[in-house]
Amino acid sequence: MASETRMLFRHLDDPELRTLEGYRSRGGYAALERAFQELEPEELLNELEGSGLRGRGGAGFSMGKKAGFLPRGDMEKYLCCNADESEPGTFKDRELMHKNPHQLVEGCLIASLAAGARYGFIFIRGEYSEIADVLDAAVAEAYEAGYAGQNILGSGCDVDLVVHRGAGAYICGEETALLDSLEGKRGNPRLKPPFPAIQGLYDGPTLINNVETLANVPHIVRNGAEWFKGFGTEGSPGTKVVSVSGCVRRPGNYEIELGIPSRELIEGLAGGTPEGRTLKCWFPGGSSSPVLTEAELDLPYTFEDMAEAGSMLGSGAIIVADSSVSIPELALRTARFYHHESCGKCTPCREGTNWTVKMLERVVRGEATPMDLDIIASVQENIIGNCLCVLGDSMAMPVGSMVAKFRSEFEEAIELARASDEVAVHAVGPAAASASQPGGTGREAEDAAGGVPEDVAGGVPL
Repeated sequence: MASETRMLFRHLDDPELRTLEGYRSRGGYAALERAFQELEPEELLNELEGSGLRGRGGAGFSMGKKAGFLPRGDMEKYLCCNADESEPGTFKDRELMHKNPHQLVEGCLIASLAAGARYGFIFIRGEYSEIADVLDAAVAEAYEAGYAGQNILGSGCDVDLVVHRGAGAYICGEETALLDSLEGKRGNPRLKPPFPAIQGLYDGPTLINNVETLANVPHIVRNGAEWFKGFGTEGSPGTKVVSVSGCVRRPGNYEIELGIPSRELIEGLAGGTPEGRTLKCWFPGGSSSPVLTEAELDLPYTFEDMAEAGSMLGSGAIIVADSSVSIPELALRTARFYHHESCGKCTPCREGTNWTVKMLERVVRGEATPMDLDIIASVQENIIGNCLCVLGDSMAMPVGSMVAKFRSEFEEAIELARASDEVAVHAVGPAAASASQPGGTGREAEDAAGGVPEDVAGGVPL
């Protein structure tokens, strides 16, 4: 049976880990002491780049290279930790912050030193109020111990760290919308270029990384880049915390070495689908990733293998749909979420998500035709790559993949819904059936009955 490889999750269930003393007793802040007292910023940056650590928030870009993009000089620079964990199916960062907050705090402080950032911000989603309190307490302890603030450990380096609560908007998980929100504006994505590494928070160079990415930093600095590359694969080194949910027997967070077969993760660790059901499709990287089928279960769970299969590892959230799930209904729920969360700033996303929802509603009501499925697919193609940020793509990629891989199920759903409506019409009459449809008022049924219905309680015409 598959087993976990715990690095970030080591000692995670020990309640003492949440405190400064508990964290230090398990080697905590040893990496920060080495970084601030023994290493130059360039050496630190080289160590991070040499580790091959890739971003764990979605894009999978090299963390060290990203930090290296920030210009050197005396200008004010910033670090932002993206803790706005809003991707459906993703709940790994919540557990990392709640049970081991000092790991993140230490990672933010070390990354700030590597990037030359004077100020660091942890932008946490508004719904994580309890976890934000835990982080506030951890940051306060770090200040009291001399790990944050001015002249850290006598190094002459200053780094201030702030926990900032968001207001609960999915769009603020997009890095430039996050920056606008931090500045007190409405969270809207910015046009790029310029990229945040050149002109980010308050127009200064800014390094933005995910919670899990920054939580890896202390382990790399303490143990070395070569040690870190001993886990995972050449192209996807290290471990990955994967949130598994949906139609599995043991949903939860699992920390695994990148490169294990996806089947071991879904069927081994998460227990597979309930008895009597079979896997129909799975999202390998949260709800925004194109779906894969049972045929791809034996692929290694890595950034490159998921990309070669036509999907992406993304945030590392696997959502499993089994034979009991209607793919057209799943596509509609996915589209509705992204339509609701669209900021509306750019036309392809604003109009594309709206059109997709309306077309999929026609499918599940039995009002669509096979030609409508071609239109849905075409709309997704026109959205991808044409938006200010990736929110539009986040809907278009999974919906487009579902239509492409399960077209016959969409066609069958249309026919079944249409046949069901025809049965209803024959059973109760056309007027009553019309009234039962979305948007029906009941006036047709009143006319058919030859009168106006009355309020039973008061006898008042409606």
